[in-house]
Amino acid sequence: MSPDSGQKKPRIFCIVAARPNFMKIAPILAEIERRGRLEAVLVHTGQHYDTNMSDVFFQDLGIREPDIHLGIGSGSHAEQTGKLMMAFEKLCFTNRPDMVLVVGDVNATVACSLVASKLHIPVAHVEAGLRSGDRRMPEEINRIVTDALSDLLFTTSRDADENLLREGICAEKIHFTGNVMVDSLLRNLEKTNPEATVERVLGEQFIRKPFVLLTMHRPSNVDDLKALESWTAAFETIGQTITIVCPLHPRTAGRLQEHGLEKRFKAAVNCISPLGYLDFTGLLQRASVVITDSGGLQEETTVLGVPCLTIRETTERPITISQGSNRLVGSQPEQLLQAMLELPAREEKGQSPVPELWDGKASNRIVDLLDKLCIVQ
Repeated sequence: MSPDSGQKKPRIFCIVAARPNFMKIAPILAEIERRGRLEAVLVHTGQHYDTNMSDVFFQDLGIREPDIHLGIGSGSHAEQTGKLMMAFEKLCFTNRPDMVLVVGDVNATVACSLVASKLHIPVAHVEAGLRSGDRRMPEEINRIVTDALSDLLFTTSRDADENLLREGICAEKIHFTGNVMVDSLLRNLEKTNPEATVERVLGEQFIRKPFVLLTMHRPSNVDDLKALESWTAAFETIGQTITIVCPLHPRTAGRLQEHGLEKRFKAAVNCISPLGYLDFTGLLQRASVVITDSGGLQEETTVLGVPCLTIRETTERPITISQGSNRLVGSQPEQLLQAMLELPAREEKGQSPVPELWDGKASNRIVDLLDKLCIVQ
C-alpha cells in the first residue's frame, strides 16, 4: 500500500509499561510519526502509574499522551500477566492492529506478545536476544518467551544475534539495528544541565563534591532481609569516604520499611525521591561512579564513560563489560567494597569506544524495516 493512495495506514500497537520502556519507545514513536507512513497507537499498560514513575518520563522524553491506557497496576507476576493478557486481548478484538511492537523484558512485553501471537498478529521485539543465562530472573523468562514468539527481532549487539541463532530463531527474522536507549540518551543530552541539576536536587554543597549514584530495586537484592542488611552495611562503609545518592525506588523503600532497615539505610545513603529522565541523566553525568542492579544503566554509563559497578551475578548486557565502563561485581557486598577500592579515578579511566551501532540512529533503522515490512506494495 502506498502512503499516498488514500488507503488506511497499517496500524502498529506500540506497548509501554514501565520506565525503561519509555526511553526505548520514544525515538521509535517519533520516527514513525515523522515519516507518516504508519499509524502508531501508543498503548500504556500502566505498570508504573504514579507521576514520578511514569508521567514525568513522558514529559521529559516528549512522548505524547497514550492513545490507550489499560491501567493494570501492580501485582504478582502471574496476576499482572493474566490481567494484561485479558485486557490486551479485548483491545485487539475491538481494534485489531497489523502489528504489535514490544520493547524490553517486562511482564507487558511477554503478555502482549502471547496475545498477539495467538491471534496471528505479527510481533516485533525491540531489544531482542539479550540473555543473562539466569532463569531465576523473571525478565530472562520474559525475554526468551517473547523472542520465541516474535516475527521481527531487533537486536542491540552482535552477541544478541548469536544468542537467537543458538536458540533456533530463523536468521531472516533477526535484524541488528543498534540501541534505542542510546538514541534517547544522545537526543536529550543537550536538554540536561548537570551542574544545575546537582544544585537543585542535591544542594549547592554538591556542585563540586564527588558522589556515588546508587539504584537498587531487584528482588534478589531488596526482598531478602539478609541481602538487604548486607548491602546496607556495605553502603555504611562506602559512605564513610564518599557520599552515596539514591533515588529510592518504591519497591526498595517498601522493603526497607518492612525489614526495619529504613532508618539505618537512610543514615548511610542520601535518599531522594525518584527522578524524571532529564534530572536523573543530569546526576548520572556528574556521578563519580554508579552502583546499580539496573540493565539500562549499564548501557548509559557505557556511552557516557561513567564507571559502573553492577551488583548482580550475571548481566544480559555483556558488551557493556567488554566494550564499556561496566564491571560485574556479584551479589556479595565484600566484592563491591573491593571493587570500590580498585576503581581508578574517573578522569584516569578514559572513554571506552562506543559499541557498534550505538550511534543514535537505531530508531531510524527499525522504522526503515517496519515501513518495508508493514506497507504492502
